[in-house]
Amino acid sequence: MRPPLTPMRSGLWPARRGVGVLGRQLGEAPPRGTAGGPRRPGGRPDAGGARRGCGLLLSTSPTMAASSAAPRRAPPRWSTAREGFIQSGEVHIFGYARSNLSDDGLRERIRGYLKGAPEDLSGFLQLIKYVSGSYDTGEGFEKLNKAISEYEASNKSGSYRRLFYLALPPSVYPSVCKMIRTYCMNPSSHPGWTRVIVEKPFGKDLDSAEELSAQLGELFEEHQLYRIDHYLGKELVQNLLVLRFANRLFLPLWNRDNIDNIQIVFREDFGTEGRGGYFDQYGIIRDIIQNHLLQVFCLVAMEKPVSLKPEHIRDEKVKVLQSVNPIKPEEVVLGQYDGYKDDPTVPDDSNTPTFASVVLRVHNERWEGVPFILKAGKALSSRKAEVRVQFKDVPGDIFRSKKQGRNEFVIRLQPSEAMYMKLTVKKPGLEMATEQSELDLSYGMRYQNVKIPEAYERLILDTIRGDQQHFVRRDELKAAWQIFTPLLHDIDDGKLKPRPYEPGSRGPKEADELSARVGYVQTHGYVWVPPTLA
Repeated sequence: MRPPLTPMRSGLWPARRGVGVLGRQLGEAPPRGTAGGPRRPGGRPDAGGARRGCGLLLSTSPTMAASSAAPRRAPPRWSTAREGFIQSGEVHIFGYARSNLSDDGLRERIRGYLKGAPEDLSGFLQLIKYVSGSYDTGEGFEKLNKAISEYEASNKSGSYRRLFYLALPPSVYPSVCKMIRTYCMNPSSHPGWTRVIVEKPFGKDLDSAEELSAQLGELFEEHQLYRIDHYLGKELVQNLLVLRFANRLFLPLWNRDNIDNIQIVFREDFGTEGRGGYFDQYGIIRDIIQNHLLQVFCLVAMEKPVSLKPEHIRDEKVKVLQSVNPIKPEEVVLGQYDGYKDDPTVPDDSNTPTFASVVLRVHNERWEGVPFILKAGKALSSRKAEVRVQFKDVPGDIFRSKKQGRNEFVIRLQPSEAMYMKLTVKKPGLEMATEQSELDLSYGMRYQNVKIPEAYERLILDTIRGDQQHFVRRDELKAAWQIFTPLLHDIDDGKLKPRPYEPGSRGPKEADELSARVGYVQTHGYVWVPPTLA
């Protein structure tokens, strides 16, 4: 059982200095169907909308600002503190939004998201302050900079580090970044840095993404921009490079000679839940496949980098993206669950898919002929995210075990993090009978006393350290949009229609038919069950 998150266990605080946040009006109810709608209790916000409404700012005279989404960004700070990466007295938090809110008002909003002894929390919460202002005028940002500078001067560290976290609608990124650039950069007379984290969506297609990149590029250098995709902070995603390149076992197997197909799957067992109006602007491909699943695809398919330096890893990700062939319309299945358009914020004639299965094909020596099936959907029968590597049939099968299924290596990203290999083994007994079983590494069993860090906890710490390995580079973003923009335009123009499917099902039956057509063989009679201590 994991210990509760506490901010000051052993007197620990952020090891690197400073954080701040920019956000929409605190407590302001957004219009239905827009960013910042209600969050599903215990679940992931749809289309990133519930995450909107704040931006963070880190500074070496530690500064952290907070807003409406900031409370949901607070627990990772406590956990980072507990693990010893944050030292007492080295952080300050500033909230910035349009709302008329006091310091204590923001502290109370954040307090509800934290666990720990009241006396421990109080010390951390006293480092939080609030500044009110708009996003597109200088007055508020001048106040914010003044508050930050006063703290930095009193801290007397001599080094000013400021990190801005923009969990805001992309439409305001340019104006906010312009204000930051004009009023809130770390003073040139002092050592330090200014860095900016931006949340997805990074545009809606290639042209809008390039326009946004150009606008931000005029204000900041690439090394100052951190395009965050929280999937790159997940434990099992970060394990992919280690699995592939640190284990001799996989090196000769990871290619078209042994692998028949690879599935990268994201499934949610709930729909848009009143937030359909926001989701309808993007759809499942922009929301999940073009970013989260494509990032996982890069790590599964890329070549071995020269080193673990961030630029070497990102170079290989760009190369594999540039090797992807244009998507064939016949290798795409779209779906929309029945009842989606019952949401009053969704247009009656909506063509937005809530489910998509897309086959990517990589034109290179390693992967020629191997289909990568990227599949994501809402209102399905289960909730999970996984990578499923299916190997080819055994030639000359003397045990006639083909009907039982192929060997598979499965990486379960969430929930119940695990890696397991499906194997054919002898069934215990006097008969020479075979069955499918597994070699299983379930994290809940193997690492019972180890806390798996939250994705945002890792990524914000990486930003403080200046490590861009797990962030999206501009040319990588461009290559990703080049793959999906033609398909997305066909959907937007009504040339491709989603098929209806029942909530709680596997999705459109045509998706299973597509998987079978490109080579996937479903295993019948075997279900992996996460092991327990019982």
